[in-house]
Amino acid sequence: MPIIVNLDVMLARRKRRLMDVAEEVGISIQNMSVLKTGRARAIRFSTLAAICKALDCQPGDILEYQPGPEPDEPPDP
Repeated sequence: MPIIVNLDVMLARRKRRLMDVAEEVGISIQNMSVLKTGRARAIRFSTLAAICKALDCQPGDILEYQPGPEPDEPPDP
């Protein structure tokens, strides 16, 4: 997927634990873990905003676009 989630980087930069941020944001540790590992297929803007508030960062600090083929798209010849 061309969207890269850098939540682990921001947690390390802010010296915060995933469990603490999940509690502050109000989502389960399991859902935060899915997001952190890049396995999430979607994120609500309200959740993204709450994570940004908790980590004092911008959405672009957490999400990054890297061009590449979509999972359902065959690679270019």
